Amino acid sequence: MQTSQNNTPILKSLLIISPFFFWGTAMVAMKGVIPHTTPFFLAGVRLLPAGVLVLIVAAMLKLPQPKTIKAWLWIAIFAVVDGAMFQGFLAEGLTRTGAGLGSVTIDSQPLAVTILSRWLFGEVIGLWGWLGLVIGISGISSIGFSDRLIYSVFQGDFTPIDFDILRLFDNGEWLMLLAALSMAVGTILIPYVSKHSDPVVATGWHMILGGIPLFVWSFWQESGQWNDLDVSDYLALGYATVFGSAIAYGVFFYLASKGNLTSLSALTFLTPVFALLFGNLLLGEVLSFIQTIGVCLTLVSIFLINQRENIDSLFVSVKEKLE
Repeated sequence: MQTSQNNTPILKSLLIISPFFFWGTAMVAMKGVIPHTTPFFLAGVRLLPAGVLVLIVAAMLKLPQPKTIKAWLWIAIFAVVDGAMFQGFLAEGLTRTGAGLGSVTIDSQPLAVTILSRWLFGEVIGLWGWLGLVIGISGISSIGFSDRLIYSVFQGDFTPIDFDILRLFDNGEWLMLLAALSMAVGTILIPYVSKHSDPVVATGWHMILGGIPLFVWSFWQESGQWNDLDVSDYLALGYATVFGSAIAYGVFFYLASKGNLTSLSALTFLTPVFALLFGNLLLGEVLSFIQTIGVCLTLVSIFLINQRENIDSLFVSVKEKLE
């Protein structure tokens, strides 16, 4: 009995960490499959079947289906932005960057959420939030711009020819940044969606509705989507779909419904950590010195932004004790 009680905190911690582990390792699984398939097909597979699984669970839990035109309209908007655009940019970006580096860029979305929340809802950013934004912009810049460009700036050799804005989008990190912005807008949309529909049901439908245009685009513009897939690729696709989407989102929403949203937000940085670790172990991905600095700065910024209120409270508490 004592052993069981001792194991309970460990199991609870593993449950809390699991969504971020699944999201990070799903990026590695997708990166391993992408050379053998096409990006929009991969994005659709990641999204639509997972939505079906989420709706099956929702039906088992007897959660209510959307009933009004407003509910379906908000779900449709959510599906376009957080479903089709997010997964489309993510999959296309994976063809041009590593799983770990891409995950770091995507998980910079709290920066965009903070700015949008300030603009739309007047939320207070505070000293630590602004510091996190500045550090985050520096980190993303270190990741997104080429090492050659950054070294030329610091060495005073920079010329306008070194910078071509049109070539930025040949860079996978910038496509991942567009994915992060899509996810950030999707995050802002969630309160509006939740006003008219159960959030778990809306999540399932947004995956299905977001996956449909990805498959349509794939079958229209791409070819040979499954010609080169082998057994290990199908297993990786299954992992990314079941664990990286359906189970990860299901556990995340379950924990959020239990009042753990703050602690969950603080753990956002674990997703790119897992992606970087397993990207290195399984795919042999290695970061340059500049990229490593950028990753560290970005992770620090994510922590500062997510924990800015707690840090403020800590400093106020320390100040009161000193007085």
